[in-house]
Amino acid sequence: MDLKLFFNPIDASLNPENFDSDSLIQSIYINENKMPSLEAIDIAIIGLSETSGSANINDAGLKYIRQKLYSLKKGEGMCNIIDLGNLRNGPEREETYKRIQAVCHRLMQKQILPILIGGSHDLDMGQFMAYEEEEKMVSILNVDSRFDIVNKAHYAANQSHLHKIFTHEPNYLFNYTQLGHQSYLVNPGAPKVLDQLGFSSLRLGAMRENFRRVEPLIREADMLSFDLSAVQKMYCPGADHAEVFGLTGEEACQIMWYAGMNDKLSSVGIYEYNPEKDTEDRQSAMVIATMVWYFIEGFKNRKNEKGFQTNDYVKYVVALDVNPESIVFYKSRLSDKWWMEVPNVNHTGIYDRNYMVPCDHSDYIEATKGEVPERWIQTFSKL
Repeated sequence: MDLKLFFNPIDASLNPENFDSDSLIQSIYINENKMPSLEAIDIAIIGLSETSGSANINDAGLKYIRQKLYSLKKGEGMCNIIDLGNLRNGPEREETYKRIQAVCHRLMQKQILPILIGGSHDLDMGQFMAYEEEEKMVSILNVDSRFDIVNKAHYAANQSHLHKIFTHEPNYLFNYTQLGHQSYLVNPGAPKVLDQLGFSSLRLGAMRENFRRVEPLIREADMLSFDLSAVQKMYCPGADHAEVFGLTGEEACQIMWYAGMNDKLSSVGIYEYNPEKDTEDRQSAMVIATMVWYFIEGFKNRKNEKGFQTNDYVKYVVALDVNPESIVFYKSRLSDKWWMEVPNVNHTGIYDRNYMVPCDHSDYIEATKGEVPERWIQTFSKL
C-alpha cells in the first residue's frame, strides 16, 4: 500500500521553523511534500475532513488543532510520531469508511497506533472495520454524552453509527462500553438495550463518584472513540453538540492518559469538532490538542503487562461457596493493576482457555466476601 495516495500534506504554514525549538512538532515526522518512512514509528496522526455524516459540521478545523498540538512541549520519554496529513475523502461517505479501514489496518499491522482527529462521529465505523482482518474479537470504548444507536433514515449518520457497528457482518464485536452519557439526553431504554446485549455503560454521575473505577473499563478496550460532546461547553464550545454539563477538560485528559497506558489499545478517534462554534482563540482545538498530548504521555508509560505467568504478577486464588468454585486474580508488581481470570468454555485446542478481564481491587474484595463480581458474570455470559 502506497500511503501517499491516501493523504494530502499538512498546511504549508505548519512548518517546524515557525515553532519553538522545544515544541512537539520538532519531534514529529511530518508529511509536508514527501511521505516520511514508517520505520520505527509508534503513533500516526491522521486528519479526517469528512463531515457529511453531520448535519452541522462543514469544516473539520484540522489546521487549528494542529497549530495547538504542535505548539505544546515535547514531554518526557521517547515516542516516534508521524503526522500522515489529511486523509482524502472518497466520492461517497462509505468509501471514506473503507479508506480509513485500509489505512488503519495497514498501520496496526506494523504495530503503529493511529490517532484519528476530526470529522463526524460516524467515521469510527471505518476505525472499527480496520479490525475485521485481525481474526479476533474487539472491545470498543465510546465516550459520548448520548447513545448514537437510532435506526431511522431521517437521522444523520453520526446519530446512528453505533447501530451499524452492532449489526455489522461479520460480527467480531466482543464488548462495548459507553462512558459519560447524561441521563436527560438519552432514551431511558438505551442503557437497557446495552445491558441486554451484554454491554455496559457508566453515566457521568457514576463516573464522578469514583473516577478511578473507569480505568479497568478503559484497560479492556481495543479501540477508543471519543465524541467531544461528552465535554462541558465551558471547556469545549467547539464540540458540535456541546452541553452545559459534561466532563471537564481535566477529566477528558485523564481518560486519554488511561487509554494511552492501555497496552491493548490499538486505535483512537476524536470526533465532532466544529470550528464555527469554537472561540476566537480556538479554545476547543486546545482541548483536543491537550487530550492527544496526554494520550501520547500515557503511551510512553506503557508497561507491556501481558505475561501473567511471569514474576511481574502476584497470583491470588479466592475460593467461593458458589459456582464458580474459585476465581483467580492477578496483581501487577509494576503498576498495581488487577485482572481476573474467566474460563472460556468455547475455547478450541490448548489456547484461549481463559480470558483475562481488567478489574480493580474492589472486585477482589467482593470475591473474598463470597460474591461473584459483576464483571466476571458479564464476561462469562459473553464467552
